[in-house]
Amino acid sequence: MYSEFQSEIIVRPDDIDMNNHVHFSKYLDYLLAARFDQMKKDYKMSMEEFLERDMTWFARSITINFKRPLTLGDTAIVKTQITDYGAASVFVKYAIYKKGAETKVCVDGTSEFALLSTKTGRPVRIPEDVLEKYSV
Repeated sequence: MYSEFQSEIIVRPDDIDMNNHVHFSKYLDYLLAARFDQMKKDYKMSMEEFLERDMTWFARSITINFKRPLTLGDTAIVKTQITDYGAASVFVKYAIYKKGAETKVCVDGTSEFALLSTKTGRPVRIPEDVLEKYSV
């Protein structure tokens, strides 16, 4: 089993929809912001390092299960955990909670991110040194 990491994201006024909840599309932004943060902070390999090696991550698929809303003034806790690897993909489960109510999931789901060459746009095998860093 791989480690679970978390990031905090403050709900901003422009995240709110006409129902006074976080707009559904913003949860994707929260997930991607958390993954970007965790790449540097927890996996010790930032997105900039991938770009320097002519590689980038592409969101191949993401599922979102809505449970309860976040609202203005809330802080989202985004927890992610790698569940598996493919030759050129990493599979991640995630859950988003309201800070202070971490026993109640607001949103959860799964995602697959493919590693691509920035030169060709084609999938590339995840290098061994990256697998080592991501296997914490």
